Order: sequence, then C-alpha cells, then structure tokens
Amino acid sequence: MGSIAKKGLQQYLFQLQHHPLRTKAITAGVLSAISDIVAQKLSGIQKLQLRRLLLKVVFGFAYLGPFGHFLHILLDKLFKGKKDTKTVAKKVALEQLTSSPWNNFLFMVYYGLVVEARPWIHVKAKIKKDYPAVQYASWTFWPVVGWVNHQYVPLQFRVIFHSVIACCWYVFLPPILLLFVPWLLRTCSHGNIFESKSKVYGIDQRLSD
Repeated sequence: MGSIAKKGLQQYLFQLQHHPLRTKAITAGVLSAISDIVAQKLSGIQKLQLRRLLLKVVFGFAYLGPFGHFLHILLDKLFKGKKDTKTVAKKVALEQLTSSPWNNFLFMVYYGLVVEARPWIHVKAKIKKDYPAVQYASWTFWPVVGWVNHQYVPLQFRVIFHSVIACCWYVFLPPILLLFVPWLLRTCSHGNIFESKSKVYGIDQRLSD
C-alpha cells in the first residue's frame, strides 16, 4: 500500500513538473469536488446535488487552477523571485488588493447566474448585499496563507498549497465565521440552522483567495 502511494506521488510530481497547467487545473477541480461534497453533507443536504457539484468542478478546473498558475508566475517575474520580507509583503498586498476582490466577485456572479440559475437582477442584489462581508472575511484569513505560500512554498507547489487550504476553508471555516464575523452573522441570521448553514456554504469559494 505504501509503495502504491509512493508511486502515485511520484507520478503526480512528474505530471506537475512536465504538465504544470493541466495538473494544477485537475487538482483544483478534484479539490473543488471534495470540498463541495463534504460541505453539502455538513449543511444538511440529504441527496447530493450533482449539478451544483459538477459546476463547482468546472469552475475549479477551468478557472481557479489556471488563474492561480499564471498569477504566481506573473508575481514571481514581477518581483524577480525574491523572498525577502519586504518583497513577500508586497506580493501579499498586491494579491489581496487585486486577485482576491476579483475572484470573490467573479465567483459570486458565477454561483448566482450559473449554479443557482438566478436572474441577473437577483444576483446583482445579492452581490450588493453580501460582497462586503465576503471580502472582509477573506481579508481576515487569506493574507496569512498568502504570506506562508510566498515565503516558504516553491513556485510549482503554490497553486496546490492554495487549493488544499481553500478546500479546508470551504468545509470548516464558514460555520466559525458565523460566530466571529458580525457582517456574516447579520447576513445569515434568518431562518433555521440548516438554512443559515446553506447560505454560508453557498458563499464557499467566494471566501477564498
């Protein structure tokens, strides 16, 4: 069993080295699937919502993986691969002021229009209501992840590291945010506990990056 796992890891690292974009995209899609399956179960959904699951996988595979791949390459070229404290701080600040707001906004649009299939007018209203809380929550957590990522993780593993943390964040942190982020508490305070959890889990990857 150990030898199988070792060979699997070696093959994955080989693919990551020789086909980085494809490997990161597939990894992001798989982790999106895992996090959504767990989140659906924790939110009280009895029967797995396959359409939602598949659309989350598509978003992870087609956007999150490739976007992260090119973002980290760009940041490394922009800052010439430096890892001193000042440079890492600049990387994190740039990432949090550009890609973070954009990714959160884009996912809210995608989730509303595509996953939930709501009219634009409803999606627009929900974004206007929820976006400040989503971005605030993101800024309370992801700068720390970004610092560790840029300071200690090699370039080829940064998207993978980010995707793994995002998977855990999606599953475990939204319920905690209900207790510690007043804006999210006000947003999700109506209805019974399962309805509130569903609303928070509906945010899912909007709270990432």
